[in-house]
Amino acid sequence: MSAGRWLLRAASLAAALGLWQLLTSLDVNLWLRFEQFPTVGEVASAFADRVGTAPYWQDLGHSLRRIVVGFLLAAVAGVAVGTAIARSRWAGDLLGPLVEVVRPVPAIALVPVAILLLPTNEQGIVFITFTAAFFPVVVSTRHAVRALTPVWEEAVLTMGGGRLRVLFSVVLPGALPGIFGGLSVGIGVSWICVISAEMISGEYGVGYRTWQDYTIVDYPAVFVGMATIGALGWLTSTAVELLGRRATSWLPRPAARGAAPRPALRRTRPASAESGTDPATAHAADRTAVPRKEPVP
Repeated sequence: MSAGRWLLRAASLAAALGLWQLLTSLDVNLWLRFEQFPTVGEVASAFADRVGTAPYWQDLGHSLRRIVVGFLLAAVAGVAVGTAIARSRWAGDLLGPLVEVVRPVPAIALVPVAILLLPTNEQGIVFITFTAAFFPVVVSTRHAVRALTPVWEEAVLTMGGGRLRVLFSVVLPGALPGIFGGLSVGIGVSWICVISAEMISGEYGVGYRTWQDYTIVDYPAVFVGMATIGALGWLTSTAVELLGRRATSWLPRPAARGAAPRPALRRTRPASAESGTDPATAHAADRTAVPRKEPVP
């Protein structure tokens, strides 16, 4: 990424923070009540106090571990189930209805199920995280696999390849762009649900600590938790995006805007083409031409 784009992104964040500081320091109350909001300076001071304590890093580690475990399980299971539904009629009939019935249920609504089903709160939060990412991955994988052209599969089968060769050489590589699209959506939904689950039934974690700060009316600390959640979500989403680019590096990439156009290849044309005559016509005329007789003196 160019330095200009980095500067533009930094400027957008600085402008948002400047507007926040201005509205809160002036206690603006025009329908939106900014007089109750902490200023940027108060949040920064609370963050400096919190980041030097062991509980902050302990909560961060708990939330990251729950996200990583639940998201990895959802990625593996979602790709497997989505591929099976798209490739197998039996799997589509058996698993498809279950997926479509459970998918509209919000993952956070499954907290009572997790509490009743699993022995510990930790396992319940991981289950909620898994459920949140599982369905976006299943749906994106199913659509990506079904969108593949059958010509590639037929070519591998014609050359003697088996079903496993088709799966690992055609289906999964061809569906990778769609799969990573679902993974990008899933990681964002996972953060929403893991924070909500930590607020409801957690003992540690960023969501749990943010809710505790809210109950004691420590609003600067609440904004510290919100900023931490946003930073963690951005870092994990960026990691998934970079992994997707690395895994699909063999795909053609669109040319960057503003790049110099590639020079066109010049072809060497016969003299007949330069003169505007069709080469085939000129060759036929040469073969059929009758030699002219010179007059006898």
